[in-house]
Amino acid sequence: MKEFFNFSKYQTDTKTEIIAGITTFLATMYIIIVNPSIISNTGMSFNGVLTATVLVSAFSSIMMGLYANNPIVVAPGMGLNAFFTYSVVLGMGVKWEVALGAVFWSGIVFLLLSIFNIRTLIVQAIPKQIRYAISAGIGLFITFIGFVNAKFIVDNPATLVSIGPLDSITITFLIGLLITSILVIKRIKGALILGIAATTLLAIPIGRFYGDASAINYGISTLVTWKGFLSMPDFSLFLGMDLVESLKLALFPVVFAFLFTDMFDSISTFIGVAEAADLVDENGEPRNIKESLIVDAVSTTISGIFGTSSGTSYIESATGVEEGGRTGLTAVIAGLLFLPFMFLSPILSVVPSIATAPALILVGVFMMKPVLKINWGKFDDSIPAFFGMILIPLTYSITQGIIWSFISWTIIKLVMGKKEEVSWMLIVIDILAIAALFI
Repeated sequence: MKEFFNFSKYQTDTKTEIIAGITTFLATMYIIIVNPSIISNTGMSFNGVLTATVLVSAFSSIMMGLYANNPIVVAPGMGLNAFFTYSVVLGMGVKWEVALGAVFWSGIVFLLLSIFNIRTLIVQAIPKQIRYAISAGIGLFITFIGFVNAKFIVDNPATLVSIGPLDSITITFLIGLLITSILVIKRIKGALILGIAATTLLAIPIGRFYGDASAINYGISTLVTWKGFLSMPDFSLFLGMDLVESLKLALFPVVFAFLFTDMFDSISTFIGVAEAADLVDENGEPRNIKESLIVDAVSTTISGIFGTSSGTSYIESATGVEEGGRTGLTAVIAGLLFLPFMFLSPILSVVPSIATAPALILVGVFMMKPVLKINWGKFDDSIPAFFGMILIPLTYSITQGIIWSFISWTIIKLVMGKKEEVSWMLIVIDILAIAALFI
């Protein structure tokens, strides 16, 4: 095992890697609860999505460890699940079965692009300043979703958004956010999942002794309904994708939207992990990038098969790296720890959206770190980067933020006579970006 994972090269040992794997799992296991809570808004079974989330997370992370030898957890992506739910299914009116089919086909295309190293060329073509900004923009987007899920931020016809009422729901959320923040600040292992548990306990009285949760609980006034400890995995979504309908000409824009969004979302997230954890090679590029992107592509493909949104590498993997994890054994350990939760869906399904909201918000904090690397004093760098960062949350679309950051970078650099900072691959990406504006 030491030779397989090359412990000597990365100056690590088995004990360190196991501890790092446990740490990474504790930092990422919130996705087991959060992903079903988002995707079930499409009408898909909560327990079915939970089973799919566990299987995709376990298989993809183990594959990342064994094939790419990187200490990175791969699971259904935050941001990608929001795009699947709110943009494609609820926004475009696409049936979830067809959306899963689109996820599958986009994964197949990703796999081909990865095998032929095209995705690696795409990663290398993205300016580092844009990479930093996209990571931060996704973080802001996820934070915004967290505040909306807690009804702390609500829509307003006069100002578009405004703060919600301070009632039993939002006050409980704020207390949970404070508790979770303190746990994170103190660097308590599993701070996010402990915060979710604490907020869930605080939410039990709502609808029983005071307050009304109907606004965030499908019309039911009482939060946290106990359904037991264990149940068999729910495979109702397995092979539920519609591969035929998703290939019809009218659905090509949807497949392309998944292709474009997932491609740049997964690339930017992987870059964000590499930047945050310094997992780079001698050229400053993410380590074992081709192998890692192939794993990412396989994860997206099996996501459609099992019944969830696309898989991607997780920025929280940096927590395990901080504990000393340097090889794929970290990812293998984390992946194995997902598996028991296939049988714990009754426990996890009691968790309300206000309990997962603090975790979403703090994930956004974690993803803001690369913004410090943006060259704010060099405006031909910082203006396109800022466009990408701010437009992702403001347009409620990762795709739009990426598109406008790429296009503005290219135009500004060419006008300033810095054509050497615009590669031919970036021009190709710009053409795809412009095409995406009209679908």
